[in-house]
Amino acid sequence: MKSILLPTDFSDNSWNAIQYALNFFENSNCHFYMLHVIKLNNLSVIDSPFIASSEAIEEIYIKPSKKQLRKLLKRISEEFPQNDNHKFYTITDYNFFIESIRNQVQEKNIDMIVMGTKGASGLKKFIIGSNTADVITKVPCTTLVVPENAKFNNIGEIAFPTDLSISYQIQTLQPISEVLEEFNSFLRILHISKKKEDLNIDQQKYKELLQDYFMNNDCSFHFLTNDNIEDAVQCFVESRDIDMIAMVAKNLNYFQRILFMPTVEEISYHTDVPFLVVHEQPL
Repeated sequence: MKSILLPTDFSDNSWNAIQYALNFFENSNCHFYMLHVIKLNNLSVIDSPFIASSEAIEEIYIKPSKKQLRKLLKRISEEFPQNDNHKFYTITDYNFFIESIRNQVQEKNIDMIVMGTKGASGLKKFIIGSNTADVITKVPCTTLVVPENAKFNNIGEIAFPTDLSISYQIQTLQPISEVLEEFNSFLRILHISKKKEDLNIDQQKYKELLQDYFMNNDCSFHFLTNDNIEDAVQCFVESRDIDMIAMVAKNLNYFQRILFMPTVEEISYHTDVPFLVVHEQPL
């Protein structure tokens, strides 16, 4: 039985992530925990002693949140056929957002967080929102990031960008392996370098390790030379019709432009293609 955490702020974007999750796990036995976090910093702006009381917090914040979560459950029952493999639970919490996510991951033994994201608007168009960025960098749990325009389709092709550095245990890739097996997907391992050069000894060793680890899957290596990592990923995603991009959290610094830096409108993969970010688990 998988335990899946679905943070929601009741936006269209978070509903899209819930839809994606229910389709993604259609054939899996899952407990879905839908979590709405009332942020402590929202409560702190209210100075009145009455407002600060637990009774007032319950009346003003908790009850409306629980009502919204019940409406969300009703919407799921109306728009999705009954699935006996799925059980749903609702949680309302008031806390700092990341602290709440961490607590739920630990208490519910969460296997994966699935959350939507929509880049900020304005002069700087960031690829993902700040809450999502915080989760994938600060919470050591496999996270599936569902962009605003992503719609579930069979996961035919998964791109795995890597610098081919041995900086984590190979078992960290288990969630990727599980997706490959569940959907009979193709794994496309992508190495991007600024200039054409041979792999060093450590990179070659890791390449062979990846070959061994994914030996039972349809797996291929692709080597691109490009000064701009965003352009390289965009080109690869379009040419291969990629359905998902998988990354290891320890490599996020190397590939930060894929996720965190301001981008331009020509880069479309961040609005259409989900990211699966896996974390190395403590021994």
